[in-house]
Amino acid sequence: MRRTQADRVVGLSRAPALRVHSPIAKALSLCSVLSVLMFTSAPLQAASDDVSQYSVVSARAQQSLLLDVASLGKRVVTVGARGHILYSDDNGASWVQAKVPTKQMLTAVFFIDDSHGWAVGHDAQILASTDGGATWVKQFEDLEREEGAPFLDVWFKDRNNGYVVGAYGALLETTDGGANWTDISDRMGNEDLYHLNAIVEVKDSGLFAVGEQGVMFRSPDWGQTWETIKGPYEGSLFGALGTDEAGALLVYGLRGHLFRSADFGTTWQAITLNTANNGPLEFGLADGNRLADGSIVVVGHGGTVLKSTDNGRNFSVTNRADRLSLAGVAAMENGNLILVGQGGVHAAAPTGADLGQQ
Repeated sequence: MRRTQADRVVGLSRAPALRVHSPIAKALSLCSVLSVLMFTSAPLQAASDDVSQYSVVSARAQQSLLLDVASLGKRVVTVGARGHILYSDDNGASWVQAKVPTKQMLTAVFFIDDSHGWAVGHDAQILASTDGGATWVKQFEDLEREEGAPFLDVWFKDRNNGYVVGAYGALLETTDGGANWTDISDRMGNEDLYHLNAIVEVKDSGLFAVGEQGVMFRSPDWGQTWETIKGPYEGSLFGALGTDEAGALLVYGLRGHLFRSADFGTTWQAITLNTANNGPLEFGLADGNRLADGSIVVVGHGGTVLKSTDNGRNFSVTNRADRLSLAGVAAMENGNLILVGQGGVHAAAPTGADLGQQ
């Protein structure tokens, strides 16, 4: 089952000459959790598979910072700090740490079916799995790319054809399942090299990418050519999500900004989000997912959980009591949610509340 999600990453902010990347998924500004990393420029390099670089198995991996999660039917897979990848086959009751050939932070994960998946992260790394996330191989890395500037999202059309986006306008393509990756960043008119935070499928329309300073790009031919779109917001967008309706999608980012388009990004409607005390939502929004029942859930900073049952036209707003920032959301087979982010994995009711507290 595909992960239909939004942005995977990472509070990337822009400055005229030097840019700072604060790695907590989707601009949640958790600088207190992670160190700030600086970037400079440089060219591409091939992958290595040094056994000493495998992620360290830890009893506390389930509580570590996790940045994305994907549902594969019975199995749920999550990725995050220190190369941690974990999976659960029992609705989140227990977790197994996968064998992973990196210690770098992983920012996004995508599965095209119950077996074949890809994860991306720092050091411009791309990992692949053919056994539902239990074991992984490194397909690509670029140790000199902007001093480890990360890849931030990944999407595959089928087992062969896929794309990766990331910091400084990175756009890579594969046509052979990741055996080879080609840098096609010049297909986008991203001359300022804005960070690309998310790439998603829009039903019956094509691909859509969003990023820093509200940049938007769409591709009606599924990645071969790209058009720059004038967006509704000049602040950074950290996620995008196609709905069940043809041509319809959501984009979201800083300070609770959420927009909906019904025409593949040509026009936009701002979605008003009010908290329980009727004040405007000002927490950053990080990730979203379409659930099996057709509803949409979007999560973010401050324990924010948004839910829509009308394809993203209206949302209820919940802020979890723990106020921990959330970076990813997926549904379990039983209909409950797996939320990941600060504090690791959180099992939740469909409303986002902790189980037993809804």
